[in-house]
Amino acid sequence: MGCVVLGGCAAGPSLEDQGAVTAPPGDSRHLTVGSAGFTESDLLAQMYALLLEEAGYGTKILSVTNRELYEPALERGQIDVVAEYAATFADWLNAKANGPDAPTVGSPDLAETMTALRALAAPRGLVVLDPGRAVDQNAFAVTAAFAAEHRLKTLSDLGATGLPVRLAAGDECVRRPYCAPGLREVYGIDVTAVDPKGVGTTPAKRAVQSGRDQLVLTTTTDATLDEFGLVLLADDKNLQNADHIVPVVNRARSGSEAVTRALSRLNTVLTTADLARLNEQVDSWRRLPEAVARNYLVGKGLIPRRGSGGRRHGRHRPGTSAR
Repeated sequence: MGCVVLGGCAAGPSLEDQGAVTAPPGDSRHLTVGSAGFTESDLLAQMYALLLEEAGYGTKILSVTNRELYEPALERGQIDVVAEYAATFADWLNAKANGPDAPTVGSPDLAETMTALRALAAPRGLVVLDPGRAVDQNAFAVTAAFAAEHRLKTLSDLGATGLPVRLAAGDECVRRPYCAPGLREVYGIDVTAVDPKGVGTTPAKRAVQSGRDQLVLTTTTDATLDEFGLVLLADDKNLQNADHIVPVVNRARSGSEAVTRALSRLNTVLTTADLARLNEQVDSWRRLPEAVARNYLVGKGLIPRRGSGGRRHGRHRPGTSAR
């Protein structure tokens, strides 16, 4: 794809172009796979690209820092496919369509969440493919010492202490309902500030490890908590919803059955535990995401064993987006 700067050069249907949304699904032979720039998103993007290449597509990976940037690019066809999280993406699209105060549509019920998500995605020219087995939800961690000192096992326990808490997270956490606002409203946690160090990043974990912050936003598939002396607090009031991993494609460019078949091959294979182990290989063992993704797909019999052909990547910009 010739345009890697996320501005102009629209290629897919926009919300205003309703005729394009009802046109036959497209099948571009050269597809751009989006990544949100954090380990798990990079791994999923690599696996999607490898599966598409095996199905005969040319691919390129473009890393974009957050949903506020990559979702419009997906609508315009500058990005053709991206891995998303069902409930989070449903609520994000709902807020975009109906305003930030719109009632949430994501829920712990996967079927209800998928129905709402697909209804919101379709007018934007997006197709949400079937969810897989892997689920990744936001999670919150403290140091093991802090947990022991205050007898913390759950987020409710933390709220009951009344302690002021600085939260290391992405800057989007300030407004997203399953982050700082939810911690305050559902658990009564006194979040005094959000330290914008990203979701589950090394600087974020070190900030908690050092005592600068008390709580860090990470995910349930984070495999590096032990390295920083951190433990998860249980989401005992179910603040987090059905965040199964789902591929989302631009209908006009990549809505074909061939793309759906290629990406759906991962659904019955990849589990939450698998994803945690893959994250660990990148974050703790310092292996490259493409190599880890390729080895996994080869091991599961989804692609043949062969050399890594020089896939061309978009410019990488580190950082991530709080779900």
